Amino acid sequence: MAHPAESPAVEHQGQSSNPFAVGLDRSTANFRPLTPLHFLKRSAAVYPQKPAVIQGERMHSYAEFYARCRRFASALVRRGIGKGDTVSVIAPNVAALLEAHFAVPMAGAVLNALNYRLDAKALAFCLEHGESKLLLADREFSETVAAALDLLDKPPPVIDIDDPELAGTGKLLGETEYEAFLASGDPGFEWHGPDDEWDALCLLYTSGTTGDPKGVVYHHRGAFLSALGNALMFSFRPETVYLWTLPMFHCSGWSHSWGVTALGGTHVCLRRVDPVEIFATIAREGVTHMVGAPIVLNMLVHAPDAVKQRFDHRVDIATGGASPPSTVIAAMEAMNFRVTHLYGATETYGPAAICAWQPQWDALDLDLRAEKMARQGVAFPTVDEMIVGNPETSAPIPQDGTTMGEIMIRGNTVMKGYLKNSAATAATLKDGWYRSGDLAVWHPDGYVEIKDRSKDIIISGGENISSLEVEEALYKHPAVLEAAVVARPDEKWGETPCAFVTLKPGAGEVSSKDIISFCRDNLARYKVPKTVVFGPLPRTSTGKIQKFELRRFAKSL
Repeated sequence: MAHPAESPAVEHQGQSSNPFAVGLDRSTANFRPLTPLHFLKRSAAVYPQKPAVIQGERMHSYAEFYARCRRFASALVRRGIGKGDTVSVIAPNVAALLEAHFAVPMAGAVLNALNYRLDAKALAFCLEHGESKLLLADREFSETVAAALDLLDKPPPVIDIDDPELAGTGKLLGETEYEAFLASGDPGFEWHGPDDEWDALCLLYTSGTTGDPKGVVYHHRGAFLSALGNALMFSFRPETVYLWTLPMFHCSGWSHSWGVTALGGTHVCLRRVDPVEIFATIAREGVTHMVGAPIVLNMLVHAPDAVKQRFDHRVDIATGGASPPSTVIAAMEAMNFRVTHLYGATETYGPAAICAWQPQWDALDLDLRAEKMARQGVAFPTVDEMIVGNPETSAPIPQDGTTMGEIMIRGNTVMKGYLKNSAATAATLKDGWYRSGDLAVWHPDGYVEIKDRSKDIIISGGENISSLEVEEALYKHPAVLEAAVVARPDEKWGETPCAFVTLKPGAGEVSSKDIISFCRDNLARYKVPKTVVFGPLPRTSTGKIQKFELRRFAKSL
């Protein structure tokens, strides 16, 4: 018999008696860093001959898709690119950008998918701020890319994406072409996942309330969970045929780049969001899922009758931003589309909430169903928590459907932070929450509904526009004394910038066309105001411009 002093019960007297804290250690057998990269490896093993990527007449099986990504990663490593290096890509929804979502992090580097709608100045800022070591550029955007590179003291080397669909368009800027670059790599490259699931995976620039974009950093764990959350909420399966109408540069395509791959679905790449191409591709490829901002739904609804088709199979289409009106929902349903409303931000890897459909809503008439669908909904199961909180205290507000508060989110699918911007990170990740800046009410059934935005962001065609950036451009006009910009509702784009301008005394004749033309010379085209209103600006007693009054006026126009 053991001496009492030597018995385990006596030995641990006064210490933790939790048996699960002893002898149950982490090892490579039972704990591995989460990463979405393994989704491709698995699908290539399970579905090697299944179509993985379709672009026009070209198709790659999962085995080929995986081999191409490994070649890509190998070619990057042979150039000396590795952990902590940024690889930028400016391209539409083509296979090369989808491959980059796997290949760049396979090399240990960070993917920076750029908004191809940016002007040269903003593009140059992103490349310099992100310290890009290599830029893959689609020749369609060669003019803007060349102008951006000219603004940099040390521009990154360029690899050209020379899409056969663009014969005679743009020009080649780089040292080699993408397919030749891939050919220099090893299809059997032995890649390794991250050492830590907190390692950076992607860098995505988003417009803020200040002029320069902010660099949102994603980690591997967040991307893994976001991909599975989206796959679950949007009902992906091996039979899924996903049409890329959502820009892949936008929140890494809402993580669908990885989520569709996780289930072994088929990616169908589409260079342009064109109703003719969308309807034809859905019919030809048997598309089951797609995503579009409200403008995309409007384009489909208002396409010529000769273009429209009603499909024998149902097409699930998700949308974010402003909820589509009941007339659009009815028209989409008539063509056998089922609309799902999602909510999120670049800072939350895209969608973090869904207007989860309740069976009893099926019996409602169209207007009431649209009213339900207008809600931003409830958190994804992969989100730890979402509340509507008091902006001052972060305490939850009453779920009464009338009290206004700020949407706050926390969990593993919230960004690491803003690159090189600790002040903005601290202000946005505050009191243990991601502070969205979106003002909402919380209904008794737990569903959240946005009522306004505290950030003066305009969402046009699914893209964020900083009102302050547009105002800054307006103030550069020699005849402008004061300027304020708010969102004006727009049937096509969801919202467009509406500029309120006070002219300087003695400015002479200045028309809306003059202001718009000036802005076109100083801003990306999608940021240019579509409406200009002249006159004095409403102010508070302390002199602050009352933007809520301007929003009210803009809505009445």
